[in-house]
Amino acid sequence: MQQFQQKMTAHFSTLWPAQEKRLVFGEGASDHPDIMLIGEAPGEQETLLGRPFVGKAGKNLDGFLQVVGLRREDIYISNVVKIRPTKVSARGSVSNRPPNREELALFTPYLYEEIMLVSPRVIVTLGNVALKALAGSKAVIGAMHGRAAEVTVTHGKKSAKTAIFPLYHPASIIYNRSLQEVYAEDLQKLKEWLE
Repeated sequence: MQQFQQKMTAHFSTLWPAQEKRLVFGEGASDHPDIMLIGEAPGEQETLLGRPFVGKAGKNLDGFLQVVGLRREDIYISNVVKIRPTKVSARGSVSNRPPNREELALFTPYLYEEIMLVSPRVIVTLGNVALKALAGSKAVIGAMHGRAAEVTVTHGKKSAKTAIFPLYHPASIIYNRSLQEVYAEDLQKLKEWLE
């Protein structure tokens, strides 16, 4: 995994020489874990700490792990895009935004390589961005959440079939309380499916 991270760092430092874009790498059990969680992109806290899912969404992730009966160190956690996508308001404040096409095109091949290296039993995608990165642009979280599907991940000349289990992104519950019950039901379905 260290070689993978060094390769990414070398590549992306040439893309943003004038501005600093901190890469936030995946972390956790990187040798065939039961679950690999994939989110959209790091936020402010993740970028500051250099770790995925440590901000508000990280608190929801802790609840997710408790329901499913796992510890953070038992799974591998990553994002599709490894930098924080931001926008600046008219007043000059910086906030998160969804990754754009260029960012997705740059980082998705690295995600596929990361998946091949980690080789998880199942990938839990969190939100539409992660789902689309693995299941294609027509995949929609509203139609696929809470049930397993199979996808093929290809990197270079290698390809592998893998199970995915799409969930709403934990951050979506912060902004849309009506998803809380659906999310809780989906977690129970995931727990049962894993057992």
